[in-house]
Amino acid sequence: MRITKFGHACVRIQHDGTTVVVDPGAFTDPAAVDGADAVLITHEHFDHYLPDHLVAADAPIFTIAAVAAKIREDAPGLADRITVVAPGDTFDVGLPVRAVGELHAVIHPEFPRITNSGYVVDAGGTKVYHPGDALTEPGEAVDVLLVPSSAPWLKASEAVEFARAVKAPRNLAIHDRIYTEVAHGILEQHMNAFLPNEGLEYVRRADGEDL
Repeated sequence: MRITKFGHACVRIQHDGTTVVVDPGAFTDPAAVDGADAVLITHEHFDHYLPDHLVAADAPIFTIAAVAAKIREDAPGLADRITVVAPGDTFDVGLPVRAVGELHAVIHPEFPRITNSGYVVDAGGTKVYHPGDALTEPGEAVDVLLVPSSAPWLKASEAVEFARAVKAPRNLAIHDRIYTEVAHGILEQHMNAFLPNEGLEYVRRADGEDL
């Protein structure tokens, strides 16, 4: 099993000849979708969803209803490739997947919350959880949490407590284009003040690097 970190919130999960790409958005190198067997989209924000990447992927797209509607509007030619999933659904993309949760994290109390579903991908018994832009617990034990590390809706304490609540042995930083390198170093200090005490690891990888 291989997890490759790409720009911002995008990762490739590869196992036994299947490649699943999650959230190739505006900060993602187009090469992230090369050879994808399936693309999963958590929600419609530009840093997670870019129509050009989906056109280039030539792969089935699995996403929630709101994103499906936006794809049909932005790129009608992709309509036949879309499968709509809902929170709690399990489905197969070459690897088993379960959709988790239904709302984006609160940005501001006066902003309406859009829909967001994360995904637990089972790669040969190693479960990888991508929450999208939410702090929704997966409801099951996972081996790797793709933990948001910077966002206008996120505090360091929330990132720490989310990782502690999920209890994944390995926590890979995603959603990382908002902070400077200095700020990421500070967050790493915060994570490492708490997670190792509970047997949990926090790591950050450069774009194109594997976990």
